[in-house]
Amino acid sequence: MNADFVLLGGRIATMDAAGTECSALAALNGRIVALGTDDDVRHLIGRGTMVLQAEGRRVLPGIVDSHAHPDAYAIRLRAWTLVSPDRVRTRDELLSIIWRRCAELAPGRWGAFYRLNERQSGGYPTLDELDAASGGRPIFILRTDGHLGLANRAAFAACSIDATTPDPAFGRFDKLDGSLTGLVRETAAHIFLNAIHGQDSEADIADGMELVQDQCLAAGITSVANSLTPTKAIRAYQRMKDDGRWRMRMGIIASGRDEPLIPHLIGAGIRSGFGDEFLRVIGVEWCPDCSTSGRTAAYWDPYVGTPVPGEPVPNTGMLLYDKDDLTQRATAAHAAGLQVMIEGVGDRGIDFALDVMEAALAAHPVADHRMRVEHCCYVTPPILERLKRGGFVDSSATGFMDELGEAYVANRGQEAMRWMWPHRSLIDAGVPAPGHSDFAVCRVSPWTAIAAMVTRRTTTRADLDAREAVTPREAVRAYTWLGAWAQREEREKGSLEIGKLADLIVLDRDVLEGDPAAIAETQVAATVVGGVVRHRM
Repeated sequence: MNADFVLLGGRIATMDAAGTECSALAALNGRIVALGTDDDVRHLIGRGTMVLQAEGRRVLPGIVDSHAHPDAYAIRLRAWTLVSPDRVRTRDELLSIIWRRCAELAPGRWGAFYRLNERQSGGYPTLDELDAASGGRPIFILRTDGHLGLANRAAFAACSIDATTPDPAFGRFDKLDGSLTGLVRETAAHIFLNAIHGQDSEADIADGMELVQDQCLAAGITSVANSLTPTKAIRAYQRMKDDGRWRMRMGIIASGRDEPLIPHLIGAGIRSGFGDEFLRVIGVEWCPDCSTSGRTAAYWDPYVGTPVPGEPVPNTGMLLYDKDDLTQRATAAHAAGLQVMIEGVGDRGIDFALDVMEAALAAHPVADHRMRVEHCCYVTPPILERLKRGGFVDSSATGFMDELGEAYVANRGQEAMRWMWPHRSLIDAGVPAPGHSDFAVCRVSPWTAIAAMVTRRTTTRADLDAREAVTPREAVRAYTWLGAWAQREEREKGSLEIGKLADLIVLDRDVLEGDPAAIAETQVAATVVGGVVRHRM
């Protein structure tokens, strides 16, 4: 019997437990049937076999990004305007982009902008500046962390908000001398996001996902888990699957923000693992903690550095759920067989998440529960011990390290970097810590984050404390085998072994044995999903 797909001439790191390397691989019906030398595999080549020549390049399992927001990114790519630091370097450039974009939009449409990093783009514009640039149209600018935003006066009016409007529960309209500044935090930002996303359709998400898949596959991502997936996106993904539009693999992490969704999953008897190799329910998630770069994440000690005008002083951040309420929700989901994931960023936020998960486990003990603290950035020694003792997963937001690392240093201080994303300590303690991008908060590509895990430097040279550096192989493992294990898919993906899915990538450089400083510039020469070449450089 001939193989459907054969790769020859590679430097294949299978990422299996033994560290096996080989040069060739064969797949049939989307799964690996042979590994070995080129001579071992050549006899499986037939008339219909797709043969990929790796030409001596490094080959790895496909990247498993275990926490991202492809549904939101799909809409951003279709209808929003990107204002990240590579596009916007000054406040004047930002205001000019707003002016041009607002002039192009159809009547009745909001101006929507995303990934603003005020630290690298000239600071936050004033309310007057936003009004002048928008020409009277309501606009909203989402900060890069996704937790804060800027609205102009027309946007406040469209949402029936003025300086006398009370702050929503777990949110804040920033004010200075009694007047709105334009900056809105957490659930206050959701008011504006809901107004904009109310215009989205399932077809918009599906069409945007074609662009998201292009970017993921070009970056070497073959599997992505959609954090906080709402009902509308789940419907869109099922439509795409029915229409044969999936070119990569998707895991659904159902959103606790979509109020009826998780109770409906529980009532329908849906458990983690429901679905197939292309579209599968991974678990459920709630987001009680916030943003360190935006100075809202919950810490025991106050933020350092210069407060934003209107920010509370002293500021220890905020939490977005009542503990008893979230414990009831998480316990019900856990008892129903749904893998529980709760976001915790600062040490106070992580402790909050662990309190909830420990209570759920006390009510319904499960040995191999794989409950995850999402992002799990500031892991102090006491928190690391709690993670280890309880068997919890540190689902680490390594994507923040490069893009937001400079803001973490500025807002928490250099000494805090010792325990920020401490992968060396986590590995040594035996705490599983997969890495993820959290795109569209950060860029899609995993390679700058993998580089930062190894060098403990951002591309702007911010110091993240070299004591927590890991090896390139350990960093890649966080984005392959551990990513799959964290969503109970390690028997199907995360390493290249007989019987597993033929998901692999061919790189333009050796990220395992080459110059660590060059990892950030990695390009993907080819991406293969289930033995089908889905991207070629």
